[in-house]
Amino acid sequence: MNKKSIYGVFKMYCLFFLLVLASCKSLYNKEYLKPFLVDSKLDRSAKKLHKKLTYIAKEGFAIGHQDASSYGIGWNSIDSLNKIESDVHELVSDYPAIYGYDLSKLEIQSPINIDSVPFESMREEIIKAYKKGAMITLSWHTDNLVSGGDSWDVTPSASAIFTDDIINSKYELWIARIAKFIKTLKYKNKPIPILFRPYHEMNGFWFWWGDPNCSVNDYVQLWRETVRLLKDEHKLHNLLYVYAPNKLNPGYDYMKYYPGDDYVDVLGIDIYDFENSEDYIKSVVNDLKIAKTIADDKGKLLAFTETGLEKISTKNWFTEVLYPNIKDSGISWVLFWRNAHLEHYYIPHKTHENASDFKKFADYPKTLFLKDIQSLGN
Repeated sequence: MNKKSIYGVFKMYCLFFLLVLASCKSLYNKEYLKPFLVDSKLDRSAKKLHKKLTYIAKEGFAIGHQDASSYGIGWNSIDSLNKIESDVHELVSDYPAIYGYDLSKLEIQSPINIDSVPFESMREEIIKAYKKGAMITLSWHTDNLVSGGDSWDVTPSASAIFTDDIINSKYELWIARIAKFIKTLKYKNKPIPILFRPYHEMNGFWFWWGDPNCSVNDYVQLWRETVRLLKDEHKLHNLLYVYAPNKLNPGYDYMKYYPGDDYVDVLGIDIYDFENSEDYIKSVVNDLKIAKTIADDKGKLLAFTETGLEKISTKNWFTEVLYPNIKDSGISWVLFWRNAHLEHYYIPHKTHENASDFKKFADYPKTLFLKDIQSLGN
């Protein structure tokens, strides 16, 4: 090789090195120091998601909606002739910043989840949402491993995962099926980053992984093993892990079931208004304050992982009950539950008495929809 050729190769390597250096340099800065995250091999896209959420929390909070593009009041993405993409968009001409979906029944190879969303359709909707710039969160109402019932079958099951070889094999198979689906969530041949929220509301009595149906030790082991399998066994490096208890009853320790800093990226909480706004406000203020203190101490993000008032029966609920009590809470997002039908919905439809209130809520400075988050954290 002559000197000219050697010089050309040298220039090529230098250029490559500078490009790599520039791409790495842009992620962290004085405002966003490198955080400690569960996965040491985390994909860059997931790191960028964490950064975006950090910047969002400085400005306000991202608005999320469960099954936002799968169905709504009077329409369904599968069979509707109406070209409706989101009940949120119908009201405010913008999309949610976060789309929530649930993986329930995927573990038993059902073609649809518990809300009748086909997994093939879910995959398409997730990719479309991410392409628009939205963030994705996945929950998992997994079936009971021992009884064969659903999540609400409270037959103790967690301990058997680690003491019964047959149950353990079934559990690992279910995790493998979840992993296989998540691996198909790609855009431009790159993994879509996911906020993964399994085994939520563990301080409630209604799930088999919840108190008192599952001991603290069994829950922690279940969570840790799930993270290990997804991260190390199935090589999923696009997940941020979200810990989300239900609202805290008096004397309840938010950290009771906490699986440890090495296994959690985001601290969350689920609180619903059951037509008692006074009680709801007290819980929101108290519980988010507790969670925020812990999140700050641990350097974790904070999120309001589920909330809402079914059928939104309280006048001006969004502007007078919710917004004043979360606007300075430090949350990075709030997720409203799904709009299933006229007896079960959490975002107003166009003719609802609180439709104008939601529009007013959307205009407030700290409520961030899809258009609002596009440039944050880039």
